[in-house]
Amino acid sequence: MRISRVRKKEEPKKIYRYNEAITAPRVLVLDAEGKNVGVMTVNQGITMAREQGMDLVEINPKSDPPVAKIINFGQFRYKLEKEARLQKAHQHVVEVKGIRLSLRIGAHDLEIRKNQAVKFLNDGDKVKIEIILKGREQQQLGIAREIVKTFINDVTSIVPVRLEEEIERHGNKVTALIAKS
Repeated sequence: MRISRVRKKEEPKKIYRYNEAITAPRVLVLDAEGKNVGVMTVNQGITMAREQGMDLVEINPKSDPPVAKIINFGQFRYKLEKEARLQKAHQHVVEVKGIRLSLRIGAHDLEIRKNQAVKFLNDGDKVKIEIILKGREQQQLGIAREIVKTFINDVTSIVPVRLEEEIERHGNKVTALIAKS
């Protein structure tokens, strides 16, 4: 079963200007500890930073005057990349996993599907339950809905779930979407 996923647009990387790349004529300079040194020209700020063996990095270019900080640019960039990697490692993308049932499903097969659904829900994913009705089975819509309801109740007895999408018929399919609550 294929479910299309919409990719999120990545935010453009924030570009920090430093030393001669700073375009503003005057900047508000902060020292390495974050204390306000005062408003001065970019050249004065660069000279002050180089005396300390550091760089003048534009932190907030949109303020008036722009804010620049005296720091080591290499260490600053490394720290930002490290934080970005840490955030990426802690995020979990919710996927929609599919469980396919049928009108003639056996008790053992239903038990296996139920255990799969519980595993998916515990992993933080959503579960799409579907029954494909073939031929004369399309007349048995009530039975299909009852099987899906029973399945959801069985899963709910193990893991608390909420119904994301009600039990609906889409052409020859009966579907429902559940997620852990």
